[in-house]
Amino acid sequence: MDDELNSRLKPLRDRIDAIDEQLIALLNQRAAIALEVGEVKKDYNAPVFRPEREQQVIARLQQMSGGPLADDHIDAIWREIMAASRALERPITAAFLGPLGTYSEEAVHEYFGHSIEGVPCLTIDEVFRAVEAGSAEYGVVPVENSSEGAVARTLDLLLQSQLLIGGEIVLPIRHNLLTQDGGVTGITRVCAHAQSLAQCQRWLAANLPHVERQAVSSNAEGARLAAEDPGVAAIAGERAASRYGLQIVHAAIQDDPHNRTRFVVIGRAPAGVSGYDLTSLIVSVKNEPGAVFKLLEPLAKHGVSMTRFESRPARMGTWEYYFYIDVEGHRDDASVAAALAELGTKAAFLKILGSYPRSR
Repeated sequence: MDDELNSRLKPLRDRIDAIDEQLIALLNQRAAIALEVGEVKKDYNAPVFRPEREQQVIARLQQMSGGPLADDHIDAIWREIMAASRALERPITAAFLGPLGTYSEEAVHEYFGHSIEGVPCLTIDEVFRAVEAGSAEYGVVPVENSSEGAVARTLDLLLQSQLLIGGEIVLPIRHNLLTQDGGVTGITRVCAHAQSLAQCQRWLAANLPHVERQAVSSNAEGARLAAEDPGVAAIAGERAASRYGLQIVHAAIQDDPHNRTRFVVIGRAPAGVSGYDLTSLIVSVKNEPGAVFKLLEPLAKHGVSMTRFESRPARMGTWEYYFYIDVEGHRDDASVAAALAELGTKAAFLKILGSYPRSR
């Protein structure tokens, strides 16, 4: 049977080997041209990473493809190809909420590929400071979760900082219960980020009702504690389990099977038009009747669709609010530009956080 199997597989494997030889030659040709692109960019002090261009490349290939590769496969393959080409030009650094093994680190690799120098930070504030100080070119921070809502600290820092949003990543969140030996005997504490504990509260109540729940700075920190103490269980992803040598006791314990976290990429350079963009802004209005209607009227008038509307107290003691709004389109699109110009005349405060390619 083995001889028959091998005789049928050999010609197919030979064809794959021949195609691989063509692929490696073409990929090296592509990389050589990418290096030439890098030299041209140096002459004009242009950024190495252009998210809108990479989005256009991937979208074009997805449209061209007739299968069997799915769109997400093409996205993953070409992000790594382009990341490797970028690394040949110059290493890029991205700060994220650490330590190593967090979902934030996963979001960094999902967006930039694995040819990226990650800079783990202890807090979201540190991520912003790293980018502002120039110790990292980009930062990746969580902005909202489908189950728990907005990440308040990120919203507050976006208001205060001069950094721009240049991209987004929507990451499926799959929480796993992790221990040293793959069991729960002797477990006295479950350690995880507060949001992760909240996202798994029904499962924990049903399966570990008498075990203490301890909120820590990140899920990866919980995994680190579990790796040091056999009485601690962690809630984290597979990346953390692998990094800290833990076993998965129960997989996918999140209460919402469709749990997602949205991350944004922050940096100094604005992103250009990709053709599939979002624009994020913060506005405030006077506390008077019809104020919110007046705020939204320019968007409706110019045919601009709103995808997100979040309010945060202005913390001035006057019951006023900042509104965080995402709209479809780029700020350079005619309809969006007209709506923002009119909105600026009606709002008491308007800050455009950035226009950037949407996550597909």
